[in-house]
Amino acid sequence: MTARLLALLLLPLLAAPAMAGESVSRELEIGMAKSLRAIGENHLDVALNEVDSLLKINPNFKLAQLVKGDLLLARSKPISSFGDAPNAPPNLVQDLREEANVRLQRAQEQQPIGVPKYLWQLSPQQRYAVVVDTSKSTLYLFENVNGEPRYVSDFYISVGKKGADKVSEGDQKTPLGVYFVNGHLGKDKITDFYGPSAYPLSYPNEWDKREGHDGHGIWLHGTPPDTFSRPPRASNGCVVLANNDLNYLGSHLQIGITPVIIASKIDWVNDEDNKEHAELLKAVEQWRSDWASRDTDAYLSHYAPDFSTGSMKLPAFAQQKRLVNSGKTWIKVKMSNVSMFPYPSQPDLVVVNFEQDYESNNLNNHMNKRQYWMKRNGHWQIVYEGAA
Repeated sequence: MTARLLALLLLPLLAAPAMAGESVSRELEIGMAKSLRAIGENHLDVALNEVDSLLKINPNFKLAQLVKGDLLLARSKPISSFGDAPNAPPNLVQDLREEANVRLQRAQEQQPIGVPKYLWQLSPQQRYAVVVDTSKSTLYLFENVNGEPRYVSDFYISVGKKGADKVSEGDQKTPLGVYFVNGHLGKDKITDFYGPSAYPLSYPNEWDKREGHDGHGIWLHGTPPDTFSRPPRASNGCVVLANNDLNYLGSHLQIGITPVIIASKIDWVNDEDNKEHAELLKAVEQWRSDWASRDTDAYLSHYAPDFSTGSMKLPAFAQQKRLVNSGKTWIKVKMSNVSMFPYPSQPDLVVVNFEQDYESNNLNNHMNKRQYWMKRNGHWQIVYEGAA
């Protein structure tokens, strides 16, 4: 029985040591790995004790229920497959097999020591950042420590039934991109299906709309009261966490501020990223300086030929800027709380957010601005600009 079970799980079953600050997901995964390791060593009673401990922590952990069922059944007959209980629904067993695979892979991974390449720069206001790796069914939480992202924890998640890279309404995919937490829905505003609360994300963002992507209602949310977790691909596009994990994560989210970057696979910052980051910082500063200098031609050279802001394209934008600047005798532009996030599904595209203080001889204003900068032919240019 044990050989067949281990082969079907397709995992080496090495238990990972517990680490400080583990999420509920990680603790249960480590317990599951210990149980399956005991199975591999033919210590079935030890394995059963481990599973019973997991079920005491959360009686609704269906994967643990299935493994316990196999262990009890093994006392009376050989087990030919994972989830060998009589009349077990094949689709449910397959879902749990996939969850076992993902969770055990997670249990064997060490904490990340690098920085995701999607976090080039956090603003001082952004105390935390969220990065999702859909291929690993994992959500990472990073803290902003003096401008440097530091790993805090990670969580098992479920994503869209059809995977990632959402394009249209109802395609049951999770979007890939740079988003922000837009709000918080308490228990009084949602049904039990979504758990204790939900956090809507800013999908579709400006780039999604430009690319013709549509849809709505992409949230971070929890699970029904009788469900600890869902299979790796089980939502209609949302990112779903266990309720305890969601409550922990929610205590670190800032509405309208916390970035949530969803990638199909996480890459990590390297020397080339640091070089590109420095070049973009220089380009953004030159844009600010050219604007303040009232050199309109130099200022407009920072905008790409396919630039747009809302429905306005570059020719109309340039005409408007020339008209406005013709009435200026002096301009001052200050930038603060700058953040930069490379776009995970579009190479050489970076989302830049900042607070802008604009002063001139006839107008003063303050706004939160968002720009999308793209590198083409070795030069950074703005392809979108608008209020954040």
